[in-house]
Formats: sequence, C-alpha cells, structure tokens
Amino acid sequence: MIIDKVRIFDGTALLGSGAVEFADGVITRVLTEPAAASGASASASADVIDGTGLTLLPGLIDAHTHVFGAESNLELALAFGVTTELDMFMGPPELTQALCTAAGERADLADMRSSGLVASAPGGHPGHAMPLLPTVAGPDEADAFVAARQAEGAHFIKIIVDDGANHGMSLPALDRATVTALADAARRRGLLTVAHVSAGWSARLALDSGVDMLTHLPLEAALDDAFVSRTADEKRVAIPTLAMLEASAPETSSRPRTGRSLADDPRIVAYLPGHARTAIAEGHEGLCVEKESPEHHFTHALASVARLHRAGVPVLAGTDTNYRPDRACPVVHGASLHTELALLVEAGLTPAAALTAATSAPAAHFGLSDRGVIAPGRRADLVLVEGDPTQDITRTRSIEAIWRGGVRFDRAAYRERTASSAGATRS
Repeated sequence: MIIDKVRIFDGTALLGSGAVEFADGVITRVLTEPAAASGASASASADVIDGTGLTLLPGLIDAHTHVFGAESNLELALAFGVTTELDMFMGPPELTQALCTAAGERADLADMRSSGLVASAPGGHPGHAMPLLPTVAGPDEADAFVAARQAEGAHFIKIIVDDGANHGMSLPALDRATVTALADAARRRGLLTVAHVSAGWSARLALDSGVDMLTHLPLEAALDDAFVSRTADEKRVAIPTLAMLEASAPETSSRPRTGRSLADDPRIVAYLPGHARTAIAEGHEGLCVEKESPEHHFTHALASVARLHRAGVPVLAGTDTNYRPDRACPVVHGASLHTELALLVEAGLTPAAALTAATSAPAAHFGLSDRGVIAPGRRADLVLVEGDPTQDITRTRSIEAIWRGGVRFDRAAYRERTASSAGATRS
C-alpha cells in the first residue's frame, strides 16, 4: 500500500508533501518532495491512495484511559484513530492479561498496555469501595506490591495519591515514604511509575517521591513556577487529562465545555453508539471531581499546562476516559482524545505540539519504540485526515482512513453497526 501526494506529519513535525509505503504491517518507505517527485514509486502490484488535500498522521495514543475489560471500548477508540490506549487501572489480573493479549493480536481493536491494579492506601481511594483491591500499608509492603503487579503482567505502576476530598470524602492517603518506596521498587524492576494526583499537595508529594509521571492537575490553583521548574529539571512527565478535568470542573457561562460539543459535531457523532452520544451530551458519572468547590476552576489546569509546556516538561495527551456502555461518563474512548487535542491547543500548545503529545511523545516516554512515528521500520499505525491539523487541530476529526498494523479499519461498517444499535436503542 502506498499513500501518495499526502502531507506527512511524522510525529514530531510536518514533513511536507510526499508518499508513505507500507507492507506486512510495517512502514517500508517515506518519500518527501523532491524525492517523491524524482520517479521513486511503489511496486506495480501496490495499491495507491491519492492523498491530495489530506494529511497522514501516526496512529493516535491515548496516554490515560480506563478500559474496564470492555472490548467495545477498544473498538470505539480505534474508530476515532486511537490505535493504542494506555490503561491506568484494570482488574482482575486475568481479565487484564487476556484483553491485552487480544488487543495485541486483533487489528479491529486499539492496542493496549495496562498498569493492572493500582497502589493505594488501605481504606483510601479507590479501595474504600473495592474491599478486595490489594493495598500498601507502608514502605515495607512496597516491594512485594510491585513484584506482584509485574508478575501479573503490568506494563507500568500506577500510584494513587488522593485523600478523597474531590469526591466529598476524607480518606487515608499514601504517605511520602510509601510512595518513594513504590517508585524505587518499580525502578529496580525497570517499570515506570505514574502518580494519580488530586491537588497541589499530592502533586508535590509525588514529585518529592521520585515518581516518573504525574497524571491530572490541581483545579484549585495553577502550579507555581518553582514546582514547574523543578518538574522540568528532574525530567518528569505530565499527563494533564484536560478532557476529564474540564468535564469535572464547574461550567461557566463564559466558557462552555468543549467536550460536550462533540455530541453536535457530525464528524464525531456519526460514529458514536447511542449510549456514548448520550453520555457526552448529558452524562456525569465517573468524573474525578464529584463535589463542586468554588475554588475549582478549569482555567487553573490550562494555566498549568501552559507553564509546564513552556518549561520543557513533556506533556502527553490522555483523556482519563471512564466510559463504558453501562456507565455514562461524558469522556468517552477515542472521540474524547480529539477534545484533549483541542484543549491542549487552548492551553497554548501549537497544533503540531498537540499532535506530538498524542503520537511520538507517549510512544517515547512509555517505551513503545515500534510506533508513534511515521518512519521506515515502524508499525503501520496510521490515520489519514482531510485538511491540515497542524493548522486547525479539529481536522483530526475529519478522518478518511485508519490502519492498525497495516490493516485498514472498516469505519463505514462500524458506522453502520453503531447506527443500527442506536436505532434499536431508541425503538
């Protein structure tokens, strides 16, 4: 297969017009003008797509999701160009392993990596509602916890630093010594650590403890310059999850929620199952802030992203989708990554930088060396869109074709199935 006369965004920059060839699931050649115009061509038997007026992107990577064991979530993600999801909490371990294996083998699902079970304090979030969830009572239990997760196949370690305040509760939280022990144990085993932070205090604790990545941002205040500078100096990574934070923060008349508008975008809504469409438009379940506070402002998160990005902290696109067909979370798989991209641009990233945050950056920082970039030898995870998303980020929604491992996803058939299921639901 060759896509000719197409703009190529390779994961880091717009290369200009050219051609990309792939076979057996791998990109074999990337030709840019004037090389593409010099007569180099695909074999006579290759299928050729005319990419005039289109842009080719690496498959998108959502760096923070919750799949909940539902294959349908991975299919929904793929229908919107998300070829890889990084799942941040799933169990039981056997189900997580089985779904990761299936996702790795099937071209009709987004690929998946998972942390498996999370590290949290006894009686804390989220264990207070999940009595069978393993917890970590202190530093002495950290090594055994990480070893157990690695044995279960976890690709990285997720650590919860949360006192329940955003859920209207007062809960025990992991202390600095325990988080430090978890981070050290993971590092010894070659595993990355991702800390769920709920407020300024928890972000500082995670940073003090040596965790590799912070996910979420405080809504009560923007991160200060000292915190941001230290985060950059210590080469930490941020996954802001703006789509979830926007859905969770109080809405204001001056700034309607970007995520809700997906339900009115024909480029999106035509490919949404009926329940997902309703969840985006009306859902409130699974939000990370369930008790509104007057100091919570989404603009604080936008300001933090701007400061982090200016300081050189890698910012990764992740939605924190908690959606599944029986859970009306307004942040849904696949579609909401396009909200995340728009919000990153609103925060001050250029469209090209936002695209990098959803392609080459998460691939690099999570060790996915086979994807995220359009280059010879990389997986043919590709998204072809109309127009130029490096000028207008919403062009990522105008999807013409998707390939996962070189296999084209039948988006038309998916649209037909979702339309049929929506009709059955209404009847």
